[in-house]
Amino acid sequence: MPKENRRILVTSALPYANGPIHLGHLVEYIQTDIWTRYQRLAGHECYYVCADDAHGTPIMLRAENDGVTPEQLIDRIGAEHRADFAEFLVAFDNYHTTHSPENRQYSELIYQRLRDNGHISRRTIKQAFDPQKGIFLPDRYIKGQCPQCGAADQYGDNCEVCGSTYSPTDLINPVSVVSGVTPIERESEHFFFRLKDFEDMLKTWTRGEHLQPEVQNKLQEWFHVGLRDWDISRDAPYFGFQIPDQPDKYFYVWLDAPIGYMASFKNLCDKSDLKFDDFWDPDSSTELYHFIGKDILYFHALFWPAMLDGAGFRKPSAVFAHGFLTVNGHKMSKSRGTFITARTYLDHLNPEYLRYYFAAKLNNRVEDLDLNMEDFVLRVNSDLVGKVVNIASRCAGFISKRFDGYLAAGVHDAELYQTFVDAGAHIAECYQRREYSRGMREIMSLADQANQYIADHKPWEIGKREGQEDLLQEVCSMGLNLFRVLITYLSPVIPATAGKVEAFLDCEIVTAGGWHNVRHPLTGHRVKPYEHLLRRVDNKQVEAMIEASKQTVGTAAEPGPLQAEPIAASIGIDDFNKLDLRIVRITQAERVEGADKLLKLILDLGGEQRTVFAGIKSAYPPEELAGRYTVMVANLAPRKMRFGVSEGMVLAAGPGGKDLWLLSPDDGAQPGMRVK
Repeated sequence: MPKENRRILVTSALPYANGPIHLGHLVEYIQTDIWTRYQRLAGHECYYVCADDAHGTPIMLRAENDGVTPEQLIDRIGAEHRADFAEFLVAFDNYHTTHSPENRQYSELIYQRLRDNGHISRRTIKQAFDPQKGIFLPDRYIKGQCPQCGAADQYGDNCEVCGSTYSPTDLINPVSVVSGVTPIERESEHFFFRLKDFEDMLKTWTRGEHLQPEVQNKLQEWFHVGLRDWDISRDAPYFGFQIPDQPDKYFYVWLDAPIGYMASFKNLCDKSDLKFDDFWDPDSSTELYHFIGKDILYFHALFWPAMLDGAGFRKPSAVFAHGFLTVNGHKMSKSRGTFITARTYLDHLNPEYLRYYFAAKLNNRVEDLDLNMEDFVLRVNSDLVGKVVNIASRCAGFISKRFDGYLAAGVHDAELYQTFVDAGAHIAECYQRREYSRGMREIMSLADQANQYIADHKPWEIGKREGQEDLLQEVCSMGLNLFRVLITYLSPVIPATAGKVEAFLDCEIVTAGGWHNVRHPLTGHRVKPYEHLLRRVDNKQVEAMIEASKQTVGTAAEPGPLQAEPIAASIGIDDFNKLDLRIVRITQAERVEGADKLLKLILDLGGEQRTVFAGIKSAYPPEELAGRYTVMVANLAPRKMRFGVSEGMVLAAGPGGKDLWLLSPDDGAQPGMRVK
């Protein structure tokens, strides 16, 4: 069992304040909330803080597009986020914003300490500048043709087709995503955090128990490549905090975002009797944990501990990373209606169903989680309704009607009850280690035993026999006591239902330290009349939610120039006619060592073979491609890549990721057939 009398501070990554919370976000917040609820239930002193990430160029541009100030935008989005989290039962002790006096205070303090200790350098760099908007452009705000493979419409930092990385200045025919004009190059002096100064400390820290094994392995790759200085400044105009004594220079959003953890906790301290230094002093005996997505590991496992160390604050006890959410085996899709916002879900389904489903699939590894809608319906109905709630509904009526709500004076099967109590140690360890899926399996195994107990004793038959009143009361009381244990173990996951059960049984379940109450069964105790707890999920509810997502996603996501996809320069019909598009048959496909997105394809062009490297690995395992048909640009000049020579380009349709579609053998295609 974990040690007692722990003092714990927990955070989740800060949601960005320019769009709604969606189900992908909720994987993290639900996971964290379950963990913190368990800690409190076990009797530990645990605080959970978070905030909106409210700075940066996207906020500034979104506000401009909406015709409001950035402050008005983040206030509106912040209110929406708070409402969504509250209805999903995410119990923050404090939810703040990075656009706050506390965050400014600690951002400036950390910067000044790093600067005074020699960890900040300055140098002039060249950047892409939008002459129409008058702003420097982040890499992701520039698109153009990949300088390596020639693919069009690629971002300014890497190509999603061939996997190459490059500078925005290397793009062919670059355009600004914001305005559509061609960026120009300008020089500007920037401030850099010297991450390499902390290499020895980071190598030691990252090899400890602070990170998951797979994260440690990934970090070793970054150490091997070499730690680079981190640009922590941005030029005006920029929505954020001005760097002290530096007109027209602002802290990059990623500098003050993690400091938002400290700021939110300081805001909580100012409203309570908590002391900030008790949790952030380098010699503190308290525990600090960050729950994050795998995409922001570099910031939290390298930059953040280095910043804290250099500024004289404590480092995290651990950083817990998780994977992404897929829906029905695919990346969340707007066209399929599986890009579901928190609000759309809440309009159709009970939030505790999603909390339980996530818990039933989450573990402590950095793995993606799939929300399979069919499995979701079956699992919720089978486990929560069919197994757990069913126990109470089968027993409560007899206690209420035949015994005026009073439970029996003793426990009918003391050995079975002790089995349930003893299982709590393992389930507690599952919560502590974030092995929620294992814990849920253990709880449902106990629920099966409870239902079997009731089925074996058949209280509905006992109730028909004369002289069996005592046995009926004992059996039904036993059922309700087992139910109470199960609900206690499930309460971090389904806290609202646990609260209803607490009222029904008139005992403490969700209160601090309530985990240990199950050691003592309820005997000679009066319960209140039973009221329905959970309803079965209807497939029609899920279908309606998906349909609503198709209808609303255009307005629920992030509209405006930020999302604009610039159209390439116009070409004439003569240029278009130069493209020789041919049907080809894929005869062989294999993975490309060292490439995340590429497959090597051998194509049959109707008697001629071509080798092409295609960025479709995310959509198709190579073993599934032999015999498939696609379209290729047959007269594209061969291009030498670091993996070999690519003799053309294949075409695929779809929104990207796993959603890329090729032709099937039964589509009537023939190798070499020209597409007109």
